[in-house]
Amino acid sequence: MAQPTAVILVVGLTRGVIGEHTPRLRDFAAQGEVRTLIPVLPAVTCSVQASMLTGEAVGGERGHGIVGNGWYDRELAEVHFWKQSNRLVGGEKVWETSARKGARKGGRDARVTCANVCWWYNMYSSVEYSLTPRPMYKADGRKVPDCHTFPSELREYVQGELGRFPLFQFWGPGASIRSSKWIGDAARLIVARHRPTLTLVYLPHLDYAHQKHGPDAPESRAAATEVDGVFGELVDFLRGRGIRPVVVSEYGIEPVSRAIPINRLLREAGFLAVRSEEGLEVLDAGASAAFAVADHQVAHVYVRDVAQVEGVAGVLSATAGIERCLNRGEMRAAGLDHRRAGDLLVVAAEGTWFSYAWWMDDARAPDFARTVDIHRKPGYDPLELFLDPSIRFPKLMIARKLLLRKLGSRTLMDVIPLDTSLVRGSHGRVSVRPEHRPVLITEKKLLDAPETLSCQVVRDVILAHLFDETRLPET
Repeated sequence: MAQPTAVILVVGLTRGVIGEHTPRLRDFAAQGEVRTLIPVLPAVTCSVQASMLTGEAVGGERGHGIVGNGWYDRELAEVHFWKQSNRLVGGEKVWETSARKGARKGGRDARVTCANVCWWYNMYSSVEYSLTPRPMYKADGRKVPDCHTFPSELREYVQGELGRFPLFQFWGPGASIRSSKWIGDAARLIVARHRPTLTLVYLPHLDYAHQKHGPDAPESRAAATEVDGVFGELVDFLRGRGIRPVVVSEYGIEPVSRAIPINRLLREAGFLAVRSEEGLEVLDAGASAAFAVADHQVAHVYVRDVAQVEGVAGVLSATAGIERCLNRGEMRAAGLDHRRAGDLLVVAAEGTWFSYAWWMDDARAPDFARTVDIHRKPGYDPLELFLDPSIRFPKLMIARKLLLRKLGSRTLMDVIPLDTSLVRGSHGRVSVRPEHRPVLITEKKLLDAPETLSCQVVRDVILAHLFDETRLPET
């Protein structure tokens, strides 16, 4: 029989976070073993989680293909960000491997069941139980908080007990500990009702504070204490049911003080095309000779004509704040080459990150730039965590707009700033200082495991816990 195990993903957790402000995490680490993790490049949510759960690299013959949180579809000439289907992820997932190993080890009905609570790519998966954020997008422009589950009746059960998924506290200017608390409570409900062998739980709260304020800010220390409380409640619950916890983080967040508007650079060099829509400028990806999908501190640059790749690379390599500009050959050597990847992979230098902006004048920015719109923007936008400081009474303004929407008006919720200097933390690079590296914390002693592990080894650590092995398994 497999040993019930829960993997708790505390986003942004590093050795530097674990201390007096996080007594439950500190005690958990003191009782077990702490390892430093090296994430894959790019060190962003979707890429790292896919590597943890499959044990595979991003690219290459067996790569899982998740080149970032989003990428450009060359056939559709569209950028797709934050998609959710698990069928996008190549390779065998750890719960699939677990069921296969369970059969070899005499597992009951050759099954190891899995519940995935808000790790990414969690729709249409092969897990037995899943829950993931999934708002309803109404025709009148409203975005209604909701979630998607499998089986479908799990949605009614969890939201009946806890209320609707707190979407606006999960992402946006209102992001808070409430979403992590809701996810932790949902995990407890699912575990109590269904008793899965493997449970995956996602606690994102620390990530928000680190990006808004920087990892060393007082606000980030307060956020660490908040998430520590949620973690403590969850661990007590799991241990009370004989479930072995494992703690992991995808990446650490480093301080930043400058954004590089990579698409403006490409526009100034004559590579990027825009289309004017009622006086506002929209990126015309299909017409562009080159443009970038910005993703925190990493950007995939797509070049229409292979003959222009070298010229585009020359422009970017000469830009202060850009550390590396990998071509296809260098990406292949690093295990990053995949059909979804750009023709160039650009990595920011320490202290910098990439803005997706292409407009030269903020008055010409598209209307969605000042809104929370993770699917329309062709790049990640951390400014969605902020309210525009130029708005004198933002809460009153938001309340007025919400009232107008309820009355049937398609009012634009344009409260997000465009000032990139507000952002104080970012991630995506691999060559970060030791204090900003993610960690793996286990109760079980892992013999022969070095102090620093690739994030791809997390899959093997999960298997070792499930099957009570003292060495990392070979599968």
